[in-house]
Amino acid sequence: MSDRLEAVLADAVPRVCAAAVALIAVDGSVVAAAATGELVRYADAEGTPAADRPPARRDSVFDLASISKLFTTSVVMSLAEQGRLGLDEPVSGWIPGVDARITPRRLLTHTAGFQPTRRIDLELPDADAATRLAAMLGTPVTEPVGERYLYSDVGLVMAGRLAELAGGLSLDALVRERVTGVLGLSDTGYRTIGDAAPAQRVAATEWKPERGGVVRGEVHDETAWALGGVAGHAGVFATADDLLAFGETLRLGGGAMLRPESVAEMLRDQGVAGAPFRHGLGVRIGDPGIVGPLTSAWGHSGFTGTSLVVDRERRLSVVLLTNAVHPLRGRDGVRELRNAVAAEGLRLAG
Repeated sequence: MSDRLEAVLADAVPRVCAAAVALIAVDGSVVAAAATGELVRYADAEGTPAADRPPARRDSVFDLASISKLFTTSVVMSLAEQGRLGLDEPVSGWIPGVDARITPRRLLTHTAGFQPTRRIDLELPDADAATRLAAMLGTPVTEPVGERYLYSDVGLVMAGRLAELAGGLSLDALVRERVTGVLGLSDTGYRTIGDAAPAQRVAATEWKPERGGVVRGEVHDETAWALGGVAGHAGVFATADDLLAFGETLRLGGGAMLRPESVAEMLRDQGVAGAPFRHGLGVRIGDPGIVGPLTSAWGHSGFTGTSLVVDRERRLSVVLLTNAVHPLRGRDGVRELRNAVAAEGLRLAG
């Protein structure tokens, strides 16, 4: 559909990632789409070719990694609309023992003072998911609360648990009820999206011998996996079209998912200090790692090599899904690929 977008992806596959799917929409209409590579390319960490190497397609399903944080944020905002929680009320009202200065707003802006992550799978290798979650919620504050940005999966795990307590359902059920269900996103959800997508459509991620080899159809993130596959910071899988529809819903003011004033607050610069970009609630504004020349755009990236970028001024949404951690993490070029796709979006938006 776009020779130039296809060329951008072809330049990166398989050097940067085994598979990539990208969509660019202007005024809600897809103006460019491309898919290239193989959903499973490698059988091990040494790069041995896999026996079955299905091609990437537009309807392929990818592990979104930290883009999941936007789904958690949307649930929290929905609950706040209903008065079930307050963005500036202490989380300790729901989770006893938490520092009373910590609020949902500070969790969603990464200013709660938590460490970036916690390998609870290594700390408690024999514990069940509930025990591990309790330990995560008991993570001590190590930085000044409310003063500076410190990106933290711990904080979003807590936000996800807060949503469960306030909403009276598990996080995956809340995402289904308040986000994917109302938007008709049948290919989006936790735990390989249940029965929504055949396994052959799912992209593989990292080779993890402790989990039996190449991970496919289970969340890549170790913490989310240790918590049972559903967590506030990671665990959502989706197709490019579904993620585009989610981004477009926010671009247009929330649709059936959120009120316009909730979306406005979510996308408002919250005045966070210490970040290399501006920060809304859950979303990054002008993140140089994903927006390229779209300096006023907002969105989020995912560790697996995914990104969502939305520029309301240009009526533009850009989705990139990859499995850049397959077969191992640490490959170069993901940032450049994200920015190149965003730049192509700018060109097409005029």
